[in-house]
Amino acid sequence: MTTYRIAEAAELLGVSDDTMRRWVEAGRVASTKEDGRTVVPGADLAALAESLADHPDREATRASSVSARNRLAGIVTKVVKDTVMAQVEMVCGPYRMVSLMSSEAATELGLEPGVRAIASVKSTNVVVERP
Repeated sequence: MTTYRIAEAAELLGVSDDTMRRWVEAGRVASTKEDGRTVVPGADLAALAESLADHPDREATRASSVSARNRLAGIVTKVVKDTVMAQVEMVCGPYRMVSLMSSEAATELGLEPGVRAIASVKSTNVVVERP
């Protein structure tokens, strides 16, 4: 039987180790001990992943009203503006995202290095918004 350590399970689901531990403690996903470590059975992790995909916790966010489902929270690392366009670079977890938008939009959003933002990815477009 395939099992996953807490850190591995968290990475697969895109959540923190702490969140995964809380879910295990709350009984949201089954776990066992293997060589003194807490592990999650692969089948149970798959069921949780399916549950999260089918019923994501989006009610508290704007995601419930947007068609783009690939929303990556991150931090702006670089903004290059000219008179018309802006190039906004972000780091969202392990991903580097780059978005091209009007300079006016970048200014209105207050995008500058160090600002939290969300990259909404749909097809080949990256839409940046502030949380």
